[in-house]
Amino acid sequence: MSPIVVLIGPMGAGKTTIAKRLSSRLGVPVRDSDADVERQAGQSISDLFVDHGEAHFRELERGAVAAALAEHDGVLSLGGGAVLDPQTQRLLAGQRVVFLRVGLADAVRRVGLGTSRPMLLGNVRGRIKALLDERTPLYEGLASLVVDTDGRTPADVTDEILTWLKSEENT
Repeated sequence: MSPIVVLIGPMGAGKTTIAKRLSSRLGVPVRDSDADVERQAGQSISDLFVDHGEAHFRELERGAVAAALAEHDGVLSLGGGAVLDPQTQRLLAGQRVVFLRVGLADAVRRVGLGTSRPMLLGNVRGRIKALLDERTPLYEGLASLVVDTDGRTPADVTDEILTWLKSEENT
């Protein structure tokens, strides 16, 4: 068993929104690795970072992603930093992985400057830029398909992924 499609990308790329739309259109369940971590830990990701640190969160995330890749047969959305883990990178090999690419301006606009995201403490715009610079090569290297989301509606992005999935079925 494996997901129909795995969505990766930075915060603000629209992973949660697109995952829900794909799930609805395909008639399959949706799963989010961040939600799995929060459910397992019994607290929000922000609280996990504060109470236990990033390393503990990443350990929980690694397990949540591995479980979801093994157990879930619908649409899977991964947290933005999940791709940093080498084990996760290996597990994503051979999966249908879609990188939802977003530029700095759209990411900042979508995330907002008054955010509760732990990776953005301090200068939000500067942190988002640093995260995009650090992670984009990983996202691109893992992706079977790269979809630009800047200036596009969720419906357009969803349609592009569905068209690609249909073409994948026919190959």
